[in-house]
Amino acid sequence: ALAILVAALPASASPLFEDDAVLPITLSGPLGAVIKDKKSREELDFILGVDGIEHQVKVRLRGKSRVRVCRFPGLRIDVPKDKVAGTVFAGQNKLKLTTHCADKKSAHANVLEEYAAYRIFNLISDIGYRVRLVEITYTDTDEHAGEDTFTRYGYFIESAQELADRQGGEIVEAPSVRRGDFNPHHAALVFVFQYLIGNTDWSLVRNPEDEFCCHNGDIFDIGPDRYVVPYDFDLSGLVDAWYAKTDASLRIRSVTKRLYRGYCVAPGAVETALRDIAALEDDSLDTIRQVPGYTEEDIENALEYLGEFFEKTKNVDKLARSFESRCL
Repeated sequence: ALAILVAALPASASPLFEDDAVLPITLSGPLGAVIKDKKSREELDFILGVDGIEHQVKVRLRGKSRVRVCRFPGLRIDVPKDKVAGTVFAGQNKLKLTTHCADKKSAHANVLEEYAAYRIFNLISDIGYRVRLVEITYTDTDEHAGEDTFTRYGYFIESAQELADRQGGEIVEAPSVRRGDFNPHHAALVFVFQYLIGNTDWSLVRNPEDEFCCHNGDIFDIGPDRYVVPYDFDLSGLVDAWYAKTDASLRIRSVTKRLYRGYCVAPGAVETALRDIAALEDDSLDTIRQVPGYTEEDIENALEYLGEFFEKTKNVDKLARSFESRCL
């Protein structure tokens, strides 16, 4: 049945991201060696199992800031593209996996909260990274975690190339951009979404550590317009990761404190974006309720945090004026 589904999908589609059910997988190999190799990030041999089928894959460390703070940072899994036809990984090559980071109770919640943030943005715009929640049973041949086998949640993130192909666009690699370059409606949706989840860890300015713009945002040209697509929400108020700290220059004491950091766009674009996102209140809150693995306390906290935003949208005109008066 899966083979038929894969054959029926358009070339740009991937069965991995066409379903939102939790995907159970197994990953066996020298995790200890991978996690300790923070500099060279050499690819090592692993076995990836799904649906009773095992694949020989390569795994290495990925990420920047989380590599410094996480005991179990993110991984990149290179699957043999020519050998996964007819499986859930058909069409995939280099898979980005966000992991549980640490064995703290809060860290387990954080990976689910960040997954939920991506899912909420998917409600807001099709021009956004899709994600797939996975329940991973790791077998660590290096016993890095102190136990041979353990199971944790994580999620795969759609690649930039897959998003570009899906939207019929191109990835843009530029050292800088102008705020007037972007589709104003989509840009406003991104700015309001960042406020919704309480995220200040983003910018349309290039991070000094990076070669291309922008900080926690990828740029795409789709048709005649340019779009910024957000990613990395671990420092947002919704996620409130255990290691999250605010940027001192922003003068806010906690990452849970919302601060609008949107750029100035066409008149009326922010108000329209606010109304569009406010109309998704029920769907957004349902997204939180439907996240597998969430405890009742996790759900209650997330609903309360998002609810504070939606309460403000009861007076859209006032909120839009506030945003427009402080745009960058």
